[in-house]
Amino acid sequence: MAEAIVHVPEDVQPDAVCDGGNLDCGSGLLLLIRKAMNEVAPGGVLEIRSTEISVREDLPAWCRMTKNPYLGWRPTPVDHQYYVRRSGGEAIDAASEQQARDYRWQCRVRWSGGLQTQVYCRNHAWNVGQPASFDVEDAAPSAVEYVLGALGSCLAMGLQIHASRQGIRIDELEISLGGQIDNIYVFLGIEQEGHSGFRHITGTLYVRADADDAVLQDLWQHTLAVSPMMQTLTHKIDLDITMQHIP
Repeated sequence: MAEAIVHVPEDVQPDAVCDGGNLDCGSGLLLLIRKAMNEVAPGGVLEIRSTEISVREDLPAWCRMTKNPYLGWRPTPVDHQYYVRRSGGEAIDAASEQQARDYRWQCRVRWSGGLQTQVYCRNHAWNVGQPASFDVEDAAPSAVEYVLGALGSCLAMGLQIHASRQGIRIDELEISLGGQIDNIYVFLGIEQEGHSGFRHITGTLYVRADADDAVLQDLWQHTLAVSPMMQTLTHKIDLDITMQHIP
């Protein structure tokens, strides 16, 4: 019988639970599992919860790689439950955990002529227009619009992921964002006072979910506090971007 369809025996009792919400193995679930497994004594059983059925295919491979026996899975009306036995006394996959901490996201940007560039990242490519544009229509979104879009997307997906880990169902979610540049004339070289970045960004989240307002407000504040894009925009970061002349 293939590992992916092995059903765990009914008498298996977990020693700890790792609730991944709707995360799959490629979007952070394995990081949660590694952390949770280190809290389980050797020989103990970890129950892993996720609504993503793809975990059933991917988790056994991770178990073989880390030599932690995969015991099978159990479907429930709200999620899928997967069971792994902790083997050995050493920390689980400590090198991979450090690799995640040190991971470097990368992209490549090529000028494609006129007022457009093309961005390449992993298996994706997209066009970006001017840094900032005042036209009603353009061939591609401006760079500052991509910043707003990245922030909104990060917050929307972050809220949905954190809600799923608490068993909260999101039915509808939309974020409206707007921002004002401090002084766009600095970018154009016309003035020197101020700067050419966003001075402020405001927005509103609209959400329909099966939770009361107080719970959703707490969840939203947590989402803001841990959002990679939100933290990038609100914290000082080290930038070292050099130029290399190609003869």
